[in-house]
Amino acid sequence: MSKGRVLMAMSGGIDSSVAAMLLLEQGYELVGVTFRTFDSIKPSCLAREKGCCSVESIMEARHLAAQLGFEHHIVDFRDIFRQHVISDFVNEYRHGRTPNPCVLCNSHIKWGVLLEEADRYGCDYIATGHYARIGEHNGHTYLKKAADTNKDQTYFLWMLTEENLSRTLFPLGSLTKPEVREIARQHGFEQLSRKTESQEICFIPDNDYRTFLQQEGVEIKDGIFQDKDGKKVGRHTGYTNFTIGQRKGLGIALGYPAFVTKIDAENNIVSLGRHDDLYQTDVHLGRHFYFRGKEDTPVMAQIRYRSRPTEAMLNNHTLRFSEPVWAVAAGQSAIMYQDDYLVGGGIIEK
Repeated sequence: MSKGRVLMAMSGGIDSSVAAMLLLEQGYELVGVTFRTFDSIKPSCLAREKGCCSVESIMEARHLAAQLGFEHHIVDFRDIFRQHVISDFVNEYRHGRTPNPCVLCNSHIKWGVLLEEADRYGCDYIATGHYARIGEHNGHTYLKKAADTNKDQTYFLWMLTEENLSRTLFPLGSLTKPEVREIARQHGFEQLSRKTESQEICFIPDNDYRTFLQQEGVEIKDGIFQDKDGKKVGRHTGYTNFTIGQRKGLGIALGYPAFVTKIDAENNIVSLGRHDDLYQTDVHLGRHFYFRGKEDTPVMAQIRYRSRPTEAMLNNHTLRFSEPVWAVAAGQSAIMYQDDYLVGGGIIEK
């Protein structure tokens, strides 16, 4: 007897493919779905496409579903993806911020309209190849760090609600990446087991976000570099070409290693300073803020995907860290853990 009907989100990559194999072995009935979010086909059609949402990866997902023996559907989410993800990405850069589009994609697309698709296909659950776990604590459902801390992806999933999690399966949450590759080999998918991962934003397959912004109508003009005292020290090629903490590619020499410390989009000014000028202890959270942790107790807070979680206290949407953190960028997500449970987050405002 089937343990339930699952809408399996498939990217064509190894993680979602192995997740599907595991769920079939566990007795679930699968319906595969791959969503089209953005057209990245080159005009010449000669260049190999990259990214998780390319036409090539969609066809790979369909082929694997056929090999494993379950139905597969392609869903066109391009309009809603542009509305919720691309428009926010462009708007954030236009205002001198550094967005994280995967966070919004997960909340609005993968656990937004995808749940509607699950209902349409009569599925009890949705599943993905993310490295994350779901845990129960004090009668509530929480996102929990993956067993493989090097692959943990809870940072990108922090906006998921308790209701979202109640209908979610993460088959890879207790596995390491080498174990996932070995499972693919054991199932006879040797080529899949060696497949590399894309680190690019799916709608910018050449990783050139600056050109993408121009194509989206963002006007990029030369502006002023200034030091931390407000003194003009040179000119730059446009504030959207820079992010907080950037050192390489500044196009200016100041006699010491210079880093971007501040971006003033309104006046097209980029401030530069030394490495130590980027440390701070207070981080204010704005949009999408929530906190489900214990009041007046420390949390371990993380200000970017690969940053080290650091102890902090939360007070009125502001995280005060026990030790300074480096290169906090407005637009990125800050998330909070207590033990391995993700208890809150927000978009960094300042």
